[in-house]
Amino acid sequence: MRIWRIFSTRRGKSIFWALMLFCVLAAAALSLWTGSVALSPGQVLAVLTGRDASSTAARIIFYSRMPRTFAALLAGAALAVAGAVIQTVLHNPLASPGVIGVNSGAGFAVALCCAAAPAARQYTPFVALCGALTAVLLVTGLSWRTGASRITVVLAGVAISALFGAGIDAVVTLVPDALDGVADFRVGGFTGVTMAQLIPAGGLIFVSLGAVLSLARQMDILGLGSDTARSLGLSVGVVRFLLLFLAAVLAGAAVSFCGLMGFVGLIVPNTMRRLLGESSLSLTAASALGGAFFVTVCDVLARILFAPFELPVGIILAFAGAPFFLWLLLWQKGVRA
Repeated sequence: MRIWRIFSTRRGKSIFWALMLFCVLAAAALSLWTGSVALSPGQVLAVLTGRDASSTAARIIFYSRMPRTFAALLAGAALAVAGAVIQTVLHNPLASPGVIGVNSGAGFAVALCCAAAPAARQYTPFVALCGALTAVLLVTGLSWRTGASRITVVLAGVAISALFGAGIDAVVTLVPDALDGVADFRVGGFTGVTMAQLIPAGGLIFVSLGAVLSLARQMDILGLGSDTARSLGLSVGVVRFLLLFLAAVLAGAAVSFCGLMGFVGLIVPNTMRRLLGESSLSLTAASALGGAFFVTVCDVLARILFAPFELPVGIILAFAGAPFFLWLLLWQKGVRA
């Protein structure tokens, strides 16, 4: 019996969504009181309720941990939903923003913008969108024009990712100050993120998430295959481009403040698909919640595993994501890992 049948009943679905919401809220709370400076849950609650708004604890929460927590929640939701959309459009569970070069395209655009116009960093979410969309168009254009297989699409994405990665290295070599904290940017992290960075990116993410949810029915039809979708009256080319555009917006907005964070869009959608089945509406909503929870927990682990030293969260994600990707690759080949 498939796992998703456990949650196919009304009661099962209610339990699942309640559990997901609880996990996200618990992860956010844990992120607020975990760090190099120990804060108790009581201190955090006092700050959030306004009873202690001027202490050192309040400054730590408002200027460090709260932006970081929001960043983890937003990045996780955006990258996971982007992965779910890309997998549906390409009919390929191996596809994700990191695997097919979307993250690297956005990262290269951000690096180029910061090097050429340092004063325009507030526009990096929109610049990252252009880079992400370029990567999407390159990979999908190559795959559709050549009739490439699923594995070839992934290989094309790896090549595009390497190309943009080399571009980032070139920019940083020529303009060393282009990216502050370049090490975190290359592997993904939330060190130093501010609310000013999150506001424009968060706006793009929320609008795009709403648009993807509104297109859930079209995603279901597209998942049946191009020929079947056309026979049902769906404008396949328009819907496909719109969904890929929204995936690029989500991934680009996340990369603009968290860097090149990989594997979120691979692990979370595939896990949620096994829990809930193929319904695009449920899959999109569950991927958003699951991604937010997963990245926030990984960020907490990155802070406490080697305290007082802190790892970029992208390293924790890579340790979790690389084995998952290998298993998924073998599973696609028909080999049980």
